[in-house]
Amino acid sequence: MSATIQPPRSGKLSSGKIQPQYRRSGPSRGNFEMLAWLFMRLSGVVLVVLIFGHLTVNLLVGEGIHAIDFGFVAGKWADPFWQVWDLAMLWLAMLHGTNGVRTIINDYAEKDSTRLWLKIVLFAATAAIIILGTLVIFTFNPCPVVSGVQLPGGFCPAP
Repeated sequence: MSATIQPPRSGKLSSGKIQPQYRRSGPSRGNFEMLAWLFMRLSGVVLVVLIFGHLTVNLLVGEGIHAIDFGFVAGKWADPFWQVWDLAMLWLAMLHGTNGVRTIINDYAEKDSTRLWLKIVLFAATAAIIILGTLVIFTFNPCPVVSGVQLPGGFCPAP
């Protein structure tokens, strides 16, 4: 009574029949997952540069943390360079985080319906934050006039 054990990957079952070839099930998603993986790596590198530049300018240059107030932000956002810098940081951070959470949802949500609803909530929240953040950056008025009174303080020019 000796059993013959076939070497691994020989393609033969112990009964002598050849195993059927492995076939992937479901339609191919194309290159989306590979592009999402690549986006995570590239956006992570760009985010490191953007965030450390942001922290350096806000915390180390000038008076440091003591200078950060409404006027400091208003002065930064008066310059289109800093508007684009902060916009790129907002967009990349939100898309990078959304892609990461999307991957977690795909990995851990067992039911298709649960996965669908979690992604709907995720994408809706991402879209709302990106739209509102973009509007704040580009429509920010450091010297608002309310009922004929300029707010909030002494750094705005006299009307």
